Amino acid sequence: MLETRAADARPFAISRFDPHLASAAEWVQYVAYWRLRNEEDFPHEPLPSDAHAQQFMQQHMPLHEMHRIVARDAHGHIAGSINMSVRREGTPDCEAHAPFVNVAGGVRQSHRRQGVGSLLLRELLALMDTQGKTTATFNVHLPESHAFLAVIGATEKHRSMENRMAFAGLDNAALARWRAEALAPAHGLCLEIHAGRVPFERLATLMAPLSALLEDAPTTGLARAPMRFELADFRAWYAEIDRRGGEHFLVLLREGDEVAAVCDASWNRLYPDRMFQRLTAVARRWRGKGLAKGVKAVMLQLVRERHPGVVMAVTQNAEVNAPMLAINRQLGFAPHRHDGAYQIGTESLRAFLSTRPLTSREART
Repeated sequence: MLETRAADARPFAISRFDPHLASAAEWVQYVAYWRLRNEEDFPHEPLPSDAHAQQFMQQHMPLHEMHRIVARDAHGHIAGSINMSVRREGTPDCEAHAPFVNVAGGVRQSHRRQGVGSLLLRELLALMDTQGKTTATFNVHLPESHAFLAVIGATEKHRSMENRMAFAGLDNAALARWRAEALAPAHGLCLEIHAGRVPFERLATLMAPLSALLEDAPTTGLARAPMRFELADFRAWYAEIDRRGGEHFLVLLREGDEVAAVCDASWNRLYPDRMFQRLTAVARRWRGKGLAKGVKAVMLQLVRERHPGVVMAVTQNAEVNAPMLAINRQLGFAPHRHDGAYQIGTESLRAFLSTRPLTSREART
């Protein structure tokens, strides 16, 4: 069900959308809006079925809770939405995450420049004030989104890009050479491969070393909590994989118990033509020895053998990560989309909203 918190006379009614309480009719409308917004922001990208989308939004996130707010026009149509994700109280590192809220959402093209974005930002500020958050983070790629965040006073702190590669263009001889060089006896490294799932008992031992590699990834000037791999997230993700079908691949190069290099990726039955590259990283003392190329070569060959229908690899890279971008270019990756991570504090957000005063008809009751 929808919990309405706006006056009936308001041009746009602001309401909370709870995936666990929404009626069937409300779900039909919300998913139709979700599809429309995805087509506006990510045209021609494949989307799961309505049922899968609903199940995904209803799944329990053990470490985060999501606050979903929608704005409806006078006809009851959803004009825009904002999703605000915060760390759950009592979870590991919750104090380090306490200042932050991650924000996503937008406004339908047909309803822009009517004050909907400002109304949704008031909901963000209200949540930040209530929960003591000091920093909101947005990730955007559209020119109009960059412009809007600049107008409200947000600062771009980090840039990344989504890169895509066609499997048909892979150089098999180069991949074989990369693998052989990384596995050269002189390095004294052991290759460890997991395909499908990584046993939880093994994952538990990898959380600390993989988190250390993740934390070393460049994030430019982004204010953030420590980046960690967490077993609770893997349990939730594997449960989701079991439900809709998919695989997790993990390739490690180890010296004893030390992880020298890692490459992990996933395959999703809902998008069977593509592989999603996740973390590729090399420990500092092992860099410059071709290990990143080696684990990528092993991974690509593994995915190709298990899923010959895969035609595309998709990955996300920081624009400042020149070494990894160079490797990806050699593999045939090319930029598909450029993203900016923006942050804004409560005072800047409050200052912007003070220039957008509510009318008497819009005032909260």
